[in-house]
Amino acid sequence: MSHNYATPLTPEKRLARVLSRIPAPWGINIERLPGSPDAERWLARLDVPGQGAQEWTAPAPTMVDALEQAWRQARTLLA
Repeated sequence: MSHNYATPLTPEKRLARVLSRIPAPWGINIERLPGSPDAERWLARLDVPGQGAQEWTAPAPTMVDALEQAWRQARTLLA
C-alpha cells in the first residue's frame, strides 16, 4: 500500500516557489491597497527587461496570490 505524505504549501513556501521562478533580472512591484484586512487589496506586476513593466494584476486577497497572477501574466514572455 502506498502512502502520500505530501504537506500543503504554506504561504512562505508558495512565496519561495514563485520567487524562484522569476528570473533575477526581472523587477517585482507589489502594492497594497488601503482597505479592511479581508478585502482583496494586493496588486503586483513584473518589469521584464526589454519589455518594460507589465500591467498590474487584478486585486488579490494575499500578496502571494497577486505575485502568482503576475507570474502567470509574464511567463509567456519566456517561451
